[in-house]
Amino acid sequence: TIRIAMFCCLAGMLPSAFAAAQSAMSAGESTHANVPLNVKAADAKWGPIFPDLGKRSPKITILRVDPVTHATQLMIQVPRNFHVPAHWHSANETHTVMKGTFIIECDGKRETLPAGSFNYVPATMHHEAWTPKNEGATLFITVDGAWDINWVNGTPKASDMLGRGK
Repeated sequence: TIRIAMFCCLAGMLPSAFAAAQSAMSAGESTHANVPLNVKAADAKWGPIFPDLGKRSPKITILRVDPVTHATQLMIQVPRNFHVPAHWHSANETHTVMKGTFIIECDGKRETLPAGSFNYVPATMHHEAWTPKNEGATLFITVDGAWDINWVNGTPKASDMLGRGK
């Protein structure tokens, strides 16, 4: 199915995160490319990306996966004082900051993005991100292909992510 195909592409994530992300798939997933889809905030199914981090794990909800292209729309809630180590994706990615502050570094340039901000990261570009010590962020993310994560320095440990905010 679409779910299995997309989550098999999540190379580099902790094995337990595969199941967690899959269970976060919204019940409103469209299986047809030409069918409208509405997902109310209360109906989004959130799950931890890294279950081993407990309450400190970012949470993910997959809103839609195109059945043909596997283009993906998702949201991630990143807790305060968190670091997402250097990684890249096989497809182009955009982030829209819905709430909070998100700090991203791409191509050696670091930018602090408040709510309402947008950024675009081309496919295969290495990037990393942080949230401030006192504030998390909620992101709306689009990917123009299957969403995957390829860690630059191997699968991160808790010490690489927790308490590493900017």
